[in-house]
Amino acid sequence: MRSIPALWSLLGTTWIAGLISGDAGPVRAANANGAGHEHTVYSAQLPNAAGKTLTAVVVEYGPGGSSPAHRHAGSVFAYVLSGRIRSENSATGPVRVYRAGESFFEPPGSTHLVSANASDTQPASLLAIFVADDHAQLTQPAH
Repeated sequence: MRSIPALWSLLGTTWIAGLISGDAGPVRAANANGAGHEHTVYSAQLPNAAGKTLTAVVVEYGPGGSSPAHRHAGSVFAYVLSGRIRSENSATGPVRVYRAGESFFEPPGSTHLVSANASDTQPASLLAIFVADDHAQLTQPAH
């Protein structure tokens, strides 16, 4: 098993290579209400975990932007890339603001109740890393 710094180095290198080649990169929030936009920057089946895929997604929020309550397939590790993200998960406690460089975890089966840019004037982004069943729909609306 790789150490956390080695894993981040691998993911960062993959992401930067995609940006340089033009094959991957964050999608800028384009609509007027600043709702979250996402773009897959990496996805691969895990050879040491049969039936599981690791997927990295960049989510960007314009000023004041947010996403409606939702659920994710599998486990999700989120790392704030820029700005401040307001987040609340049904399994991990009350709403909290995470700043660039901070991270949080969403366990399987939980509901992401709040996912929003904590600023009304600056954009914010995060890198979400999913470990889920192969071919799973990663995000679904909360019911």
